[in-house]
Amino acid sequence: MLSTDAKKLVFLIVRQTIESRFDHRIKPLECPPDEVFSRSLGLFVTINKHNNLRGCVGYVKPYKPLYYALIDLASTAAFNDNRFNPVQESELKDLRFEISLLSPLISVKEIEEIVVGRDGLMIEHPWGSGLLLPQVAAKYNWTKEQFLKETCHKACLDANCWKQHNTKIYRFEAEIFSEDD
Repeated sequence: MLSTDAKKLVFLIVRQTIESRFDHRIKPLECPPDEVFSRSLGLFVTINKHNNLRGCVGYVKPYKPLYYALIDLASTAAFNDNRFNPVQESELKDLRFEISLLSPLISVKEIEEIVVGRDGLMIEHPWGSGLLLPQVAAKYNWTKEQFLKETCHKACLDANCWKQHNTKIYRFEAEIFSEDD
């Protein structure tokens, strides 16, 4: 979906957005002329440090153009993911970024539709919702049932909430790329 050059610009936007918080002489890259940066996409920005999660936030649905979403989500993942302390300037050299561009959500009628490694999952229940990206289940070699249970857990719900009639399950695919690709 994104060209090699567009992917390089994505990482430049993300990195400069975070670095500009510490050095006001650094300005985030202006919106590139490539039309993809004007398209609204579901998007997650993941920050890793030494192969450990350091921050991850996103928009499940297309919310704003890619350029503006990258700036918002890079900043939020670095400084406002409540699971982690804000990124410190001393960490910048150790941070690596991963981007997940999401397809539209598809309602799951039967769990047989889910393909671990291809699909991400979102659970919606009256008491909460949760989402796991496709790469999470693949990383841990989960079965479909384990993936569903972990997505319920992410939503702070009972692990078997996916079986309840008032729970909606969605799947999606993602184009995933990282700085180290």
